[in-house]
Amino acid sequence: MTQSPLLPWDQSPDPRAILKEADPAVFEAIEKERRRQQDHIELIASENYVSAAVLAADGSALTNKYAEGLPGARYYGGCEYVDIVEQLAIDRAKKLFGAEHVNVQPHAGAPANIAAYMALLQPGDKVMGMKLSHGGHLTHGAKFNLSGKIYEFHGYGVSPQTEMLDYDAIRDLALEVRPRLILAGASAYPRKIDFKALRQIADEVDALLMVDMAHIAGLVAARLHPDPIPYCDVVTTTTHKTLRGARGGMILCKAEWARKVDKAVFPGLQGGPLLHQIAGKAVALGEALQPSFKVYAQNIIDNMQAMADELNAAGLRLVSGGTDNHLVLVDVTPFGIGGAIAEDALGRAGITVNKNLLPYDTRKSMDPSGIRVGSPAMTTRGLGQEEFRQIARWMVAVLRKPDDGELIASIAAQVKEMLAAFPVPG
Repeated sequence: MTQSPLLPWDQSPDPRAILKEADPAVFEAIEKERRRQQDHIELIASENYVSAAVLAADGSALTNKYAEGLPGARYYGGCEYVDIVEQLAIDRAKKLFGAEHVNVQPHAGAPANIAAYMALLQPGDKVMGMKLSHGGHLTHGAKFNLSGKIYEFHGYGVSPQTEMLDYDAIRDLALEVRPRLILAGASAYPRKIDFKALRQIADEVDALLMVDMAHIAGLVAARLHPDPIPYCDVVTTTTHKTLRGARGGMILCKAEWARKVDKAVFPGLQGGPLLHQIAGKAVALGEALQPSFKVYAQNIIDNMQAMADELNAAGLRLVSGGTDNHLVLVDVTPFGIGGAIAEDALGRAGITVNKNLLPYDTRKSMDPSGIRVGSPAMTTRGLGQEEFRQIARWMVAVLRKPDDGELIASIAAQVKEMLAAFPVPG
């Protein structure tokens, strides 16, 4: 490989050209992924596309800087400019969510959750969290995850009748368990969450309340989903997904928990923060403060509702009967297949989804009964309700005939033609 020259940022040539010359193998893999993103409909609910500005910040010279500590209190010299960037991210997050304190250093959502536990709990403490099989996250107490190994998690789920959270059942479990912490939030739950009701339950059993709002953060920021901040001791989130930012995590909390949260992140869990990543967060948070972001967030919901209506009309069962947010869980078994076949067939048609367990699923996790479908990424690319309805019709056609190679090839070509008018940003 050849060494690239170091030039001032504003004089540097196209970074793609530099990479192509310096490392053709990596360049080729990235280019293939870039083309895949352009030519495929992205319906994975946890994915999104960043703006060109976020991409530029995330790939900036800040990746060169070590800055253990916090703005104004670093363990390294030369941090005067990265301090500005991190403080911008903090201030923007506080303004966007109305939080008393924010730590923007978690590298991702999982370490944000683990750091929050470290701030709030002692090993062995009792915690209530949503079951993974009902829509919770790995870090919400799964037995094979660090969270489930360090703390005594007790899982709650959704009602077998409504497939929605049953707050009376959650209260009954809380009275039985008497947890130190009640954790709310999900990775695959299509309905709004009543944080006020959870706060009342937590108060009744003298528990702390924490919410992982990673999936719904953009909807919360746009005031289109109930806001957990007023009711919670600590809130964690990712900065991608509906927030449409650089990949990473954040912790928001009441002032009384600020010191413990900061110390849990560093030096408790992580070393130096990723300043280039924090710069990307800062830019995305600035974008989310603009009036246009609320329009975008409403479009996420409207597009998902349009797709849900189309899927439901075709005879596919939707968990809980529909959706209030950015995702829907689809039972594909009425078509005589499982989630693994559905994911593969749709992928060959240029439509990317992920297989997903449904509440009370009797199938295995690697071939569950359903798929999870989300609208944030394609809404970012500018697709509207009519396009989402068309995508749903393509999905139904593929799911009905997952072995029909001619049909799938035809749909893949139509997908590519549609997407030519909606380029990936950045």
